[in-house]
Amino acid sequence: MSPIRPSILSLVHNGIGRVSSLGLGQQDIIPLWFGETDLVTPAFIREAAKRALDDGATFYNHARGMMALRQALRDYHKRTAGVDVGVERISVPGAATLAVVTALQCLIETGDNVVMVSPIWPSIFQAAQAVGAELRFARLEEDWHGTPARWRLDLDKLFAQCDARTKAIFVCSPGNPTGWTASRAEQQAILDFARKRGIAIISDEVYGTLVYDGSTHAPSFLQIADPEDDLFVINSFSKPWAMTGWRIGWLVHPPSLDEPMDVICIANNTGPATFAQYGALAALSAEGDRFRSEMLERCRAGRDIVQKFLDGHNRIRWIKPDGAFYGFLQVEGLTDSFAYARDLVLNHRVGVSPGSAFGLDDEVGNDSYLRICFAQDPERLREGLSRIEQATAHR
Repeated sequence: MSPIRPSILSLVHNGIGRVSSLGLGQQDIIPLWFGETDLVTPAFIREAAKRALDDGATFYNHARGMMALRQALRDYHKRTAGVDVGVERISVPGAATLAVVTALQCLIETGDNVVMVSPIWPSIFQAAQAVGAELRFARLEEDWHGTPARWRLDLDKLFAQCDARTKAIFVCSPGNPTGWTASRAEQQAILDFARKRGIAIISDEVYGTLVYDGSTHAPSFLQIADPEDDLFVINSFSKPWAMTGWRIGWLVHPPSLDEPMDVICIANNTGPATFAQYGALAALSAEGDRFRSEMLERCRAGRDIVQKFLDGHNRIRWIKPDGAFYGFLQVEGLTDSFAYARDLVLNHRVGVSPGSAFGLDDEVGNDSYLRICFAQDPERLREGLSRIEQATAHR
């Protein structure tokens, strides 16, 4: 009898990783598979980290992030979402994925379940599996007949998935891979339901400032929740500041976790790299705000390129994303997105993510989709789309 948990032994590499392993690092492949831009981290952020290294910032620091960084994150929430979040509620445990794991660790015991709005980034539900949660999904529905077409959340379906063992509802908005963005009314309904049932909300708001309606931030649960609500909000430096390789994100949590979070962060990671935090601090400056604006416009231009491509194509369509920087493309007749993504990388030299990666195998609907990241150089993006079109023409 092995002491290893069966839920750990059953974990398998998700479809994004399996496809990217076929061509990662090969120069002739256009990589649209990961959630990252082709821009390197801005020089002013890199220089701040290098100065910190030169100044000897290589020792332990606060396990929840140095206080200057947490205060700067408080200021960031004020100017983007218009909310004042006390520093006692902010923890910087390391990467945003670790923030997800940390939130789940605070909630999950054996036999508990987490209900997730899907399609959803696979690392989220795999993190829930790793801590021992049962997974339940409430899939967004495609409304192709609306003007414009849109993703629609059926709140009744979401709530019906919850029972006495549900510890958390997980919402990613703006969403990866769909770009769906929850409305204020939807968030309020979820919050009211969660309060009534004693269920926590984990809200992934990593793409909160990457929205295309002119607002500074997508609707945030922080704007309507009380500090005492069982709310965990995930955020990251990776996307708005082109810092995917830095592995720094943060978590906003209930104030009751102020002291326990010290222990959890020490146990998990002892905090993010000290010198990297100085780069993160630079990202939160006025110069960083300007770069975020430039990144948004780059993504907007990429979204327009994809839309123009789809306007001239009758076999591929999408529901135009309200936020984030992904195209979740539905391909006519596609039934095996992994096989198609594999063919694209091996034979057409363009990397995409298979739609099947964004849910479990038995979740209906995702396998007709491919995900691309359009936060790219315009010419490279056009070439990648052209290669997808050529492959589709031969199917």
